[in-house]
Amino acid sequence: MTDGSGRTAFPPAPTGLGALSATEIVAGYRRKAFTPRDVVDDTIAALEATNEACNAIVTPMYEQARAEADRLTKEMRAGEVMGPLAGVPVTIKDLVFVAGVPAYAGSPMNTAFVPEVDAAVVSALKASGAIITCKTTTCESGYKLTADSPVTGTTRNPWNPGRTSGGSSGGAAAGVAAGCGPIAIGTDGVGSIRVPSSFCGVFGLKPTFGLVPRSPGFSPPSWASLAHTGPITRTVADAALTLEIIAAYDMRDAASLPVPSRRFDIDAAALNGIRIAASVDLGYAAVSPDVTAAFGRALAILDSCGAQVTMEGPTLDPGILEHTLKPIAFTEQAAAVAGKSAADLAGSEAAYRDVVGVGRRYSGTDYIEAGYRRGQARNAFVKLFERVDALVTPTVAVTAFEAGQIGVGTIDGREVDPHLGWSPFTWPINLAGLPAATLPCGFDRDGMPIGLQIVAPWLDEPTIFRIAAAFEAAQPWAKFWPQLALREQSLGVRQGVR
Repeated sequence: MTDGSGRTAFPPAPTGLGALSATEIVAGYRRKAFTPRDVVDDTIAALEATNEACNAIVTPMYEQARAEADRLTKEMRAGEVMGPLAGVPVTIKDLVFVAGVPAYAGSPMNTAFVPEVDAAVVSALKASGAIITCKTTTCESGYKLTADSPVTGTTRNPWNPGRTSGGSSGGAAAGVAAGCGPIAIGTDGVGSIRVPSSFCGVFGLKPTFGLVPRSPGFSPPSWASLAHTGPITRTVADAALTLEIIAAYDMRDAASLPVPSRRFDIDAAALNGIRIAASVDLGYAAVSPDVTAAFGRALAILDSCGAQVTMEGPTLDPGILEHTLKPIAFTEQAAAVAGKSAADLAGSEAAYRDVVGVGRRYSGTDYIEAGYRRGQARNAFVKLFERVDALVTPTVAVTAFEAGQIGVGTIDGREVDPHLGWSPFTWPINLAGLPAATLPCGFDRDGMPIGLQIVAPWLDEPTIFRIAAAFEAAQPWAKFWPQLALREQSLGVRQGVR
């Protein structure tokens, strides 16, 4: 995997234990190569350094993490049976509740709010033995595709702190990319797992809508019919392991699916017989030349893995953003702050107030009509998956832009909506409720990561993992690290066993 100019001179892997994958950490515990306290200490050092450069953390939970690590270290030494993620550091996006820990959700209105209950995903992780190290940054209510907020300021990209991390799970992706623990939990209403994962060069998975429960804590309830919860990791195996743990039925979430627990095969087998449709623009999108070129190279890799790749993706209505997504998404954003006055929202970003204002002006008829058009878009995917097993597209039409900006207004000479128009491949998948993942597939001419999106039929996460594992074996992206990830060495952290 090379960048757009053919360069391959990227830094070597960092040596801190926080940069190990979850599977490597668990294997190290079995060998007694290190302890949970060793891993947590290195991870905290990495988090502190990354936060100084990237502003990725909202609320540290370091003392709780150290105490939990000490408890698990004693239990491991006593030979007690451990959960599948015992001693593995995990971060939680600040839209997701952790009992007793503030949940600002990027909003000045929430600075005094402390939930009394864990979200279902947090309960599942704790039960598996995972150690929560911190809450990570998000924009206000997850309303945009960067992680900047009035509460935390601007979140930056570890590949280049002058660029955005993407969002709204931007702190989550930045932390994983910089070696601050192997697993982060994010949320995705219009691309908020996949966009920052693409911008930061890591793997991000948005499961089928309802597969991972959001209740009882997801605040505020923005993107109500659009939002998914899922993992951000450096490896396919870590994402599969995490999904096995957090995918469960929870009757407190009306959208939760009563699907039996599953184990996912992540062996890097040949893709012989897998039919993949490919689309570089979904029939309407503007895409940067660097992204287009990287996408073409990724298709060649999939072909070399044995997949049958055809250029027959769905053609979506060019008006889908204005006439389908916005009436739904913006109305749901406005509903999340129903009853709040102009004075209540005075501390919010102007762009957030604008979104809420537009959402309040849509009528019930507008919302329902957009739902009909949403059904038509969904049917386009239904028909597509009658012929193929998966769809691949670029993840984002551009690479990470200047930090502090909401987006870009022009792509390759074409004007686009600066809020959501530069991510035309992510939110149509939320409208359909389909599972989708992003994986690194190259770099642009400035050395910034580029993502490949894999979309599969509903509840067919196994196909996503199969394709991603084959691509990962052919182009192992986890060996590429941002320069920022090497700062652990200067901090004198422990040398990890790789």
